[in-house]
Parts: sequence; C-alpha cells; structure tokens
Amino acid sequence: MNVLVVGGAGYIGSHCVRQLVAAGHRPVVLDNLVFGHRGAVGPEIPFYEADLGDPEAVGRILREESIELVMHFAAFAYVGESVTKPRKYYENNFVATLRLLEAMLDNGVNKFVFSSTCATFGEPERLPIVESLPQAPINPYGQTKLDVENCLKAFAQAYGLSFAAFRYFNAAGAAEDGSIGEDHDPETHLIPLVIDAATGRRENIKIFGTDYDTPDGTCLRDYVHVDDLARAHIAAFEKLEAPGVGLFYNLGTGRPNSVREIIEAVEAVTGLKVPVVEDARRPGDPPALYADSSKAQAELGWEIKFTEVREIIATAWRWHKANPDGFGD
Repeated sequence: MNVLVVGGAGYIGSHCVRQLVAAGHRPVVLDNLVFGHRGAVGPEIPFYEADLGDPEAVGRILREESIELVMHFAAFAYVGESVTKPRKYYENNFVATLRLLEAMLDNGVNKFVFSSTCATFGEPERLPIVESLPQAPINPYGQTKLDVENCLKAFAQAYGLSFAAFRYFNAAGAAEDGSIGEDHDPETHLIPLVIDAATGRRENIKIFGTDYDTPDGTCLRDYVHVDDLARAHIAAFEKLEAPGVGLFYNLGTGRPNSVREIIEAVEAVTGLKVPVVEDARRPGDPPALYADSSKAQAELGWEIKFTEVREIIATAWRWHKANPDGFGD
C-alpha cells in the first residue's frame, strides 16, 4: 500500500516509516522539518518538505504518489506551551489537520490513521485507562487532539472516511539497530533527559514531587516502545477497508514505572550514576497514568514486544551513545 506519512521525519513518524517498509508497504514522507529531521528518513524514501495545512501541495502529493492511506503524526506536543500559546496549537493541530482531511477527500483518499494522545482523558476517574472513560482534557494540546477525534467521527458519518485513532501513553526507546532515535529540541521526555544527566550533558535530573500516593512517592507513567506503537498503527490498516469505520485504541504496556524506577533503570543499563535533585510537585501532574490496551491486542492482534522498561531504555541508550548530538542538523 502507498502510505503518506505526515510528520514522517519526527520521532514516532520516522520509526513508523521503517516499520512500514518492513511490513511490505511503500511509505512517502511529508514533513515541514520544524521539529523533524531529514536524517531520520532514508534517502530511498520519497520525501516532500511541505506543510500539512497546504491543500494544494498535499493534493499534488496524493495524486502523484497514488496514495491510498494517510498516517498523521505532525502535531505540536508541548503541553506547557499549549497553555501559553493556544493559538499556535489550534492552528497546527486542528485547523491544519482539517485542511489535510479536506485534501484527502478532494482526491479520493478515504483511509486515515491518527496519532492521538492519552491527554484527551485529562485526569482520569480510574485506572487503568480504558477507551470508554470520559474525555476531559485539561490543556489545549489534549483539547486539540480530542477536537480532531470528534471531527473524524463526523467525517466518517458524513463522507465515509475510515479512520483509526491511537491514544498514546509515553512513547520511548529507539530503533533496535540504533539507526534512528529520539532527538527533540527542547527535550521534555524523561528517559532521554535521564540519559543526558547520566552522561553529563545536563547537570542533573529533577524529580518533581516525592510525596505522591505511589509505592516510592514519585509519579507513575506507562512507557511503550516506539516500534511497538508503529506496529499497532500498521495492524489497523486492514480494518479500514470498509467505508465509515471509526476505531479508537489506547496504546501502552499497562505496566507503569515511577520516576525513581526510570532513574535506577538508566543507571543499570548505562553503568553511570545519575545526579538527582528533588523538587516540589508540578501543577497538573497526576500521580499515575497507565493504559489498558486489551482492546488493541484483541482486535488488532497487537503484541507488545518490549514489555520491560530496561529493554526500552537499552535501545534508547544505544542510540544516544552513538549519536550524542542526535541527528546533528
């Protein structure tokens, strides 16, 4: 299948491109390189530097590359920034996505896979988080993702669009062969930050809150390997053949790890000491967030390959050790 990967030069998108190739599909990448890296996409992959909100450019790519399905990863995802700059997030995450969907419909492409987020649930009423829990985002980032989800439901009913929306928990790790990995600027994800503290690229790692009602007093989060995420997306393709299909799945391991456990695991994997500073809680940090992914496993046959956080960290360490400056661009 010819698949347009929007945001395919980003962290999750680039790993999905590699998994598409492994599964026998033909990926085509569209990325404006605001946060993506050209070096994350192999030279053999058709690449277009363009914006998802440009319907003429998107339409041309859809036609020239005979695209059959679109995967969308091109969102702004800094929660704090979404609070201070909501216009930026609504423009890119919702309005530009609407332009992308319009270009698809105008060119007869009616299959869509969407990168959503567990942030659509806000502060969940119970754990683990199942798909049927109420969605009440507490920041514009989560709200824009939920707005797209609602838009997709309306488009499925009105226009026969078929879609699958995946609500991620904490994507982590890197390609097993160390060829691509995580390179954000600024970096906000815990595992690469802890690795940077271990290697001296940052002074320390801060633990925000040590008095939560959790086994060791620090926040619990669900870390899922980026390649496992990618494989789940591809597993949904065959479900989208009929018109008007709308699917929602949570993706996580269901095995949460605390901040202290991540630090200890990085130390074990790297053999390096991580300097730690304990600090006060941050507003809005729930004590625990983790998924029930049984629906994706049952309906898609999704298998979680990386079930232990040390395995995930080992792949991240392989990438960071070989590429201390990331993609160097």
